[in-house]
Amino acid sequence: MTTTSTTTSTTTSTTTGTHAGTQPGGTAPETPAVAATGAPIHPTGPLLPVDALLLVDLQSAFVAGDEAVPDAARVLDRSRDLLARARAAGALVVHLQNDGEPGTVDEPHTPGWELHLPVEPGPREAVVRKTEDDGFEDTELGALLADADVQSLAICGVLSEMCVAATARTALDRDFRVVLPHDAHATYDIPAAPGISDVVPAAMSSRAAEWALGDEVEIVARATDVTFTRTAPHPER
Repeated sequence: MTTTSTTTSTTTSTTTGTHAGTQPGGTAPETPAVAATGAPIHPTGPLLPVDALLLVDLQSAFVAGDEAVPDAARVLDRSRDLLARARAAGALVVHLQNDGEPGTVDEPHTPGWELHLPVEPGPREAVVRKTEDDGFEDTELGALLADADVQSLAICGVLSEMCVAATARTALDRDFRVVLPHDAHATYDIPAAPGISDVVPAAMSSRAAEWALGDEVEIVARATDVTFTRTAPHPER
């Protein structure tokens, strides 16, 4: 994985193999409900609880400072709430942490690599380090979920079209029920490509990432709609 940066008057781009970025972060307005228009949106009404929460790559390089995703403040707010409620319910919590290549913003043991939200290690909370977009690839994530008899999970974090989508897709392939709260994941603007497109706003990229997951994922407009249930503790590893 390599890091490249391109700066103009309005755009900063950072690429770290599994992450690519533009624009400094900022506080976004409240996310409106997602229009249906044929998209795979969970129907209005009670949402069945999930028994695990995956927090994807909420690392300082991507959610803090000048190169944070534009909606970092919103995603952190929603993720903190999800984390607190998952812990209170006794659900399994897994923090995914990406190990970037040397010289990248998420190189292990650098400030950008650190998880931004505090971890409370214990029988129902763990950190899983990864080197690929997919949190299941060459990691213990699958074993942790199996040990706790997890059947359903909610996913939040960054980046929508990369690590969030890749992890969600594999979870679906493994027959987990997957809930993706629309206001709890984010990405960067896609830079303009001459002859192809102007800048694609981050919000559009995130929405497209949801759509691409197909009709098996349960997309809900608000993280506050997600509830949790207790899971078995995972064995010490």
